[in-house]
Amino acid sequence: MSTAGKPRVLLMHPILDPGPAILAEAADVIPYSPDLPLDEAYIRQAAEGCVGIVSQLMDPIREAVLSTPGLKIVSNVAVGFDNIDVAAATGHKVMVTNTPGVLDDSTSDFAFTLLMATARRVVEADYFTRQGKFRGWAIDMMLGTDVYGATLGIIGIGRIGRGVAHRAKGFNMRVLYYDPNPLTPEAEQQLGATRVDLARLLVESDFVSVHVPLTPETQHMLSTQQFDQMKRSAILINTSRGPVIDEAALVAALDAKKLAGAGLDVYEREPAVHPGLIRMPNVVLAPHIASATTRTRSEMSAMAARNMATAVRGGRPPNLLNPEVKK
Repeated sequence: MSTAGKPRVLLMHPILDPGPAILAEAADVIPYSPDLPLDEAYIRQAAEGCVGIVSQLMDPIREAVLSTPGLKIVSNVAVGFDNIDVAAATGHKVMVTNTPGVLDDSTSDFAFTLLMATARRVVEADYFTRQGKFRGWAIDMMLGTDVYGATLGIIGIGRIGRGVAHRAKGFNMRVLYYDPNPLTPEAEQQLGATRVDLARLLVESDFVSVHVPLTPETQHMLSTQQFDQMKRSAILINTSRGPVIDEAALVAALDAKKLAGAGLDVYEREPAVHPGLIRMPNVVLAPHIASATTRTRSEMSAMAARNMATAVRGGRPPNLLNPEVKK
C-alpha cells in the first residue's frame, strides 16, 4: 500500500544496509516480486505509478520500461549500465545513475586474485588435495606460471585498470596498457605503465586483464584474431563484462593450447557459462563476485539509494549519466 505523500519507487532486488533505510525515508518502496521473470513487460507493469526504479545489472531496462508514464529515474546498483538503454532514457527524460568509484579497490583486488589463482593453479591444487591425491612433495607437481617480473597487459585503463596496474607494481611487473584515452605522462610514470597498441599488448603480455565497459565497439573485442596473437603461455583475466570476449573463440583457443589459461568472473550469456569453459581445469570461474565484499556492496547500495532519494526530492543526483535530462 502506498504511503500518503511519498512517491513510489520500484526496488527490483533487495539491497544491503543502509540502502533500504535511505530509500524508505524518501519514498514508498515497492519490491518487485521474486516470482516474476526479469522481463520488460513484467517490469513495465510493476513500474506503473512509480517515479523511480532501483535496478541491478540483470534487469533489462529498455524502451518498454523507460516509456512508463511518470517514470523519472533509474538508479542502477552497479558501475556498469549496459542493462539500461541510456539513449532511450534520455529521450523519455528519465535520469539514469550508477555507483562509480566505490567498487574500484575490491574489483582490482579480485582481478589480481584471479590472475594469481590461475597462474599458480590454486583451484586445481585445492581439488587435488581434497580428493586425497596429495601423497607428498614432488618436484614436478602442479607447476604454474611466475607472476613476479612478468608482463601484464591491461586493456582499459580506467579506475579499475589503474588499480590493477598499481597492484602489479608490488610484483615488479612490466605493465603495458591499451586505451584510446592515454594517461597523463605523470600517471604513466607513477604506475610504471607504457601505452601500446592492442596488437603489441597481446603479443608481449604474459597476462592480459580486461577492464573496458560493454559497448558496441568493445563487444567481442577479443576473439580468434586476438587470441592468435597472444603467447601460448599467456593467461587471460576478465572482470569487466562477459560479451567483451567471444567465449566460443576462447574455448577454441584454449582447446588448441593457444593460451595457457583464463580467469573469468563474467560471462557472455550470464548466468550461463560456456560448457567448454566448465570442463577446463586451467580456467578459474567465479560467479560475478569481483565487487562482492560486505563494505563495497553496502556502499554501492547506499550510493544507489542516495541517487534515488535526491532525484525523487527534486534534486540532481550526484552520479547522473545523462545530465541533459536534469539541466
